[in-house]
Amino acid sequence: MQTVTGLYDNHEDAKTAVNALEDAGISSSNISIVSRSGKTDESNAGEGAATGAGVGAVMGGAGGLLAGLGMLAIPGVGPVVAAGWLVATATGAVAGAVAGGAAGGIIGSMTSAGVDENDAHVYAEGVRRGSTLVSARVEDDQVDIARSVIDENAPVDLNTRRAMYREEGWQGFDENSADFTEEELVRERERARDYRPMA
Repeated sequence: MQTVTGLYDNHEDAKTAVNALEDAGISSSNISIVSRSGKTDESNAGEGAATGAGVGAVMGGAGGLLAGLGMLAIPGVGPVVAAGWLVATATGAVAGAVAGGAAGGIIGSMTSAGVDENDAHVYAEGVRRGSTLVSARVEDDQVDIARSVIDENAPVDLNTRRAMYREEGWQGFDENSADFTEEELVRERERARDYRPMA
């Protein structure tokens, strides 16, 4: 199994990616979606906002993975609307994190599924700051289709996002960080939308 992951600033893009992964024959049990709950700009054009379970209503669907969205808290990320294998392993890994390991929780779950640790930190921080994570565990013969689906739905450029975080002194995801307020989440989304790397 390999893990293919994308980070989205637009909930609708993430929802479309999940539905497309399922339509491509990838089992719902091998797909995860995690989105920071709270007041967030629902599109890059600023068409609306949602709070709490409202994010789930925006992202939810009639069937498949999105029908199973639930609310929970992930250390360092805060309240999320989520479903899938990553959620189960992230919440279980918090309790079972090995002392001295790189991290438990969401980082440990991603790295144990084959996500590069440096990338996992950016994905986790992205969710903490209001983005949506979509991740699929797939067989080798499904990697190309999963990557194509993720890439076709406007994911964040991970290197650009990493650069944005590092410019402010960010070193990595810290599950002991304070939750972002709703106002901070809105500012983060605006900043991400307008960000251009320094030359």
